[in-house]
Amino acid sequence: MTDVRPDLTPLLGDDLGALAGTHPADTGRAVTGLTADLARASLALARRFAAGGTLWCASPSWSFHAHHVAVEFVHPVIMGKRALPAVVVPSGTDLVATLRATVRPGDMVVAVADAHDDDVVDAMRRGPAWGVETVWLGAGPRPGAGAADHVLWLDTDDPLVASEQFVRIYHLLWELTHVCFEHTGLLTPPACDEEVCITCSDEGRLAEVISVDDLGEALVRTAEGRERIDVSLIDSPRAGDLVLVHAGSAIGSLEDRP
Repeated sequence: MTDVRPDLTPLLGDDLGALAGTHPADTGRAVTGLTADLARASLALARRFAAGGTLWCASPSWSFHAHHVAVEFVHPVIMGKRALPAVVVPSGTDLVATLRATVRPGDMVVAVADAHDDDVVDAMRRGPAWGVETVWLGAGPRPGAGAADHVLWLDTDDPLVASEQFVRIYHLLWELTHVCFEHTGLLTPPACDEEVCITCSDEGRLAEVISVDDLGEALVRTAEGRERIDVSLIDSPRAGDLVLVHAGSAIGSLEDRP
């Protein structure tokens, strides 16, 4: 399977230059990596928006950033740009419970938070089971691999510097998403042209347990919708647990319990 991603670097202009100024010790590596991450995230968001998805914006500790992200995408500040559906997850609510009740397969979640925000960590890890694309903006110690579909990270421990640069990053995310709209051939994900494609198989699909019965079965939520699975091969899960599903059976749990 092949995928074509545009080189969006020349379009980043002065904003990337400003970001570079926050990485004096390692400007080349930091900014180059962030550029590539922005390009991938923008293309993914454009494809989801084009397919009818909604963007959910969360920032438990910095609620103003969540509101700013939503305004960036909803309000067409440039003539000819489309208004894109974006909703703020109110601060003070149970982030996981709110997203679980509202997101639908094909939606997107953007969170602005550091790597120690447990609510965001928990929400991001559930993205594949909910069928949503996850984007995590943060600063300081970087979260581990696979923390979200797209990690846009700043190498700074200064909260004031980080907050200022977050605004630049999600402005670029909005701008580059619209650049992708101008190249309509990019908006449809490429079809799998291989005889066997691991992306399309059901090898270890992530699922979130909704309920468990007494017969060794569970109702789970996956990116494809709700389904019943056999859970007799693993320790009995609880509602809210994440499990790996293959051929209608849970083959492993992602929960670490004694």
